[in-house]
Amino acid sequence: MGATEDGDANFSAEVALESQAYWWHDKYRPRKPKYFNRVHTGYSWNKYNQTHYDSSNPPPKIVQGYKFNIFYPDLIDTTKAPSYKIEPDGSPNAETCLLKITAGPPYEDIAFKIVNKEWEYSHKRGFRCTFERGIFHLYVNFKRSRYRR
Repeated sequence: MGATEDGDANFSAEVALESQAYWWHDKYRPRKPKYFNRVHTGYSWNKYNQTHYDSSNPPPKIVQGYKFNIFYPDLIDTTKAPSYKIEPDGSPNAETCLLKITAGPPYEDIAFKIVNKEWEYSHKRGFRCTFERGIFHLYVNFKRSRYRR
């Protein structure tokens, strides 16, 4: 989770999923997990923005990545880590998508609407997908688009 960095902001664009009956709903009461999410924004200093903007008049901020911290303290089967899946959300021009996270009993699935960009899966670039001490960490940065003529 760490300290708040420059360019990070709270993020809670949770999407309501259709209610479903889980195979374990008669044994455990389904509940939503708690979460603490951040969105990383910043400036893209590409050739166009360097020409038309400067540090006193910066370009608009863009989303550069997300940090999801989802708490599962009472997870029944701790040997199975929560998993995530990216699904289309039917938005025009496919600008956004749904990030659906599934954990298992007694927690319901949770989904967030995020920007639909290609992910940087390199650990060196900040990707992290771990489940430790009851907390699911998913840190994602987007690939930078290089300007070409």
